[in-house]
Amino acid sequence: MIVGTVREIKNHEYRVGLTPESAAELVAHGHRVLVETGAGLGIGASDAAYAAAGAEIIATAAQVFAKAEMIVKVKEPQAVERGMLRPDQILYTYLHLAPDPEQTADLVASGAVCIAYETVTDAHGGLPLLKPMSQVAGRMAIQAGATALEKAHGGRGVLLGGVPGVLPAKVVIIGGGVVGFNAAQMAVGMGADVTILDRSPDVLERLANHFEARAKTLYSSRAHIAASVAAADLVIGAVLIPGAAAPKLVTQAMLSTMQPGAVLVDVAIDQGGCFETSHATTHTDPTYIEQGIVHYCVANMPGAVARTSTYALNNATLPHALAIANLGWQAALRRDPHLLAGLNVWAGKVTCAPVATALGYAVVAPEAALA
Repeated sequence: MIVGTVREIKNHEYRVGLTPESAAELVAHGHRVLVETGAGLGIGASDAAYAAAGAEIIATAAQVFAKAEMIVKVKEPQAVERGMLRPDQILYTYLHLAPDPEQTADLVASGAVCIAYETVTDAHGGLPLLKPMSQVAGRMAIQAGATALEKAHGGRGVLLGGVPGVLPAKVVIIGGGVVGFNAAQMAVGMGADVTILDRSPDVLERLANHFEARAKTLYSSRAHIAASVAAADLVIGAVLIPGAAAPKLVTQAMLSTMQPGAVLVDVAIDQGGCFETSHATTHTDPTYIEQGIVHYCVANMPGAVARTSTYALNNATLPHALAIANLGWQAALRRDPHLLAGLNVWAGKVTCAPVATALGYAVVAPEAALA
C-alpha cells in the first residue's frame, strides 16, 4: 500500500502522523511511505531522517494526497485537505465529527473511508488511540490552568500549591477518566486542593483508593457541580462521551457564582466543550474572559508538546496502520471489531451512531462496509 503523511496545518500543530521509526516499520512490511517535505520538523525529525527510514520525500501535500492510498494524520483534515480526498481513499486520524457539521459534510461528500482514532476501542472498553493524548492533555490542563490563574493573564493571582501559611488553590475536575485522572495527578503533585467529580461509582472508588486523602471525590450531580464550581479557583472539564458531543455541565448562569478571575480549562473542546460558554481557541490566542472568568479552550493542547505527543500517539496508532496496510482496510476491519468501531464515514455514509445522532444523518452500521 502507498501510505502518506503530510505537514499538519492547524494553528500551532507540530505533531506528525508518522515518525521516522513508524515509516521504517511500514517500509519493512513492503509498503511505500510518502512524506511531505518538512512534515516532521515540529518533532525534530528531518527529511533526511525519513529518507534514511526508506520514505520518499514529496514536495507538496497535494502530491501526497494524489498518490497515497492511505493518509495518516494527527488532527482532523482542514477544509483544503478535505478537498483533496477521493472516493475509497483511507483517512486515518482524529476526526471529532459530532460538533463539526462542515467537516462531516465534506467527508461524506468525498466518498473516502474515514477511520477516527478517538472511536477505536479495545477489549476492556477503553479508547486506546485517544488515551495517550488524553494523558498529555490532562497533565497540560493543570499547567495551562496554573498559568491562566496568574494575574498577568487575567486570573485571580493564586499559586496552585500555595505556600506555608496560605491556602492552596481549589481545583475542581469534572470527569474521572483518563484526562481527569492525569489532571488530578498533576494538581495533587503541585499541592492543590483537588476535588474530582464523576458519575460512576466504580470510577469514584478507584480514584479514592488511588489518591486517598490527597484528593476528594464527589458524585457528579448538578447540585454538586454548581457548588464545587462556585468555590473553585480552577475548573478542568474532562468529560467524554465517545464519538458524541460533550454535555454542557457548567452553565452560563454558574459563571455569575464563581470568583472573579477563576479559570475554566475545557479539555472536552474537541467534542464541542463541556462548558456552555466555551468556544475553541488556539495556542496563539489561548484564552478569553467572559463574565470575569478566564476560559482556556485550545482544541489541540498536546500539539504544544509535539515530540512527546507524536511518539506516544504513534505507539498506539502504528499497529492498526500496519494492519490496514498489510490486509487492506476491509479485511483489517473485518478481523478486528475494535478497529471497526473507528469507522466513522464510508462511501458517503455516516457509520458512527453518535455522530449521526448529533448531526441528523441516517446511521449505517459499520458492518455494511465489509459486505
